[in-house]
Amino acid sequence: MKFIFLFLVVIHGLIHIMGFLKAFELAKLDQLTQSISKPVGVVWLLTLLLFLLAAIFFLFQMENWWIPAAVAVVLSQLVIILSWQDAKFGTIMNVIILLVVIVGMATWKFTSETAKELENLLAENETSTALITEEMLHDLPSNVRTWLNHVGVVGREDIDTISFRQIGEMKLEPDGKWSASEAEQYVTTGTPGFWWRVSVDMLPVVDVVGRDLFRGGTGDMKIKVASLFPVVNVSNNEKVDQSTMQRFLLELPLFPTAALQPYISWKEVDPFTAEAQMRYEGMEAIASFHFDKNGSGELVRVSAFRYKDHDEKAEPIECIGQIHEYEEINGLRIPVKVDISWVLEGEPFTWYRFEVVDFRLQ
Repeated sequence: MKFIFLFLVVIHGLIHIMGFLKAFELAKLDQLTQSISKPVGVVWLLTLLLFLLAAIFFLFQMENWWIPAAVAVVLSQLVIILSWQDAKFGTIMNVIILLVVIVGMATWKFTSETAKELENLLAENETSTALITEEMLHDLPSNVRTWLNHVGVVGREDIDTISFRQIGEMKLEPDGKWSASEAEQYVTTGTPGFWWRVSVDMLPVVDVVGRDLFRGGTGDMKIKVASLFPVVNVSNNEKVDQSTMQRFLLELPLFPTAALQPYISWKEVDPFTAEAQMRYEGMEAIASFHFDKNGSGELVRVSAFRYKDHDEKAEPIECIGQIHEYEEINGLRIPVKVDISWVLEGEPFTWYRFEVVDFRLQ
């Protein structure tokens, strides 16, 4: 659909060359019966150039593509009014383009607002240059020590911040269809928090966008259709606060040095399972880490009981992160292919599966 829109913008823009040719008598155009002055002809040409510029910006996914498009629509409608008898049907195209421009402007606004939230999160993070030694692992359960040695934390500095993208797909219901998604995420560990922004191709023409934020021990969730219409906007909610903290724990394999942070404690459940408990800003969260049974220390699954919803009737249900593939990145063994599932009525419902790309450590 996006390429269809791009095609329409280009064709609509090129049609404006006719007004310029008519004004400067460069071609005989019987379709335009009304006279066009040369100054107005220049406006026709300028409108063409603005539509083409907007198309180029749109093609290269530049978020400010809507600015030249909006100016082009205004100028286009002006020259259409001046040649109404011949050009009135161009109004239909201008209305279509204007609707998409409004969505583009809303997307730009959403991106700018959430980028400011990320900036604040990163500014608050407490950084550390401490080198992790074998002695630091001494008081941990043996299976957690084996895991941390296996992934390569010994001999490296604490991870203060990570960033990455997730390329994947989501679905809302067990029998629903998969929708392509792309997300970006930042995680801070000195001051625990994360910022996650996603775009999902859930609707034919427009995307559904969302942003999850864990900052200062509290959670914040936003979901909008076409970046315009709020579907979810939740903050100052204890269930969301706890669920976002649970998520931070579940994602610990992506930043394993945080396992040694003072706000996390460990308990061995059995030789192949450990329990991580996080206490921060008066909140508490628990997650289980499941290791393979050959003793290598490979983490195969993480799980926690989280709130899937945030209303009064919501109850914690099991959330599982199944790890399918690892890669070595900057000397650390990082999970890069993961499925996320909720356990509904005893059956796992996999709603999100993704691959981690562009992983960066700081």
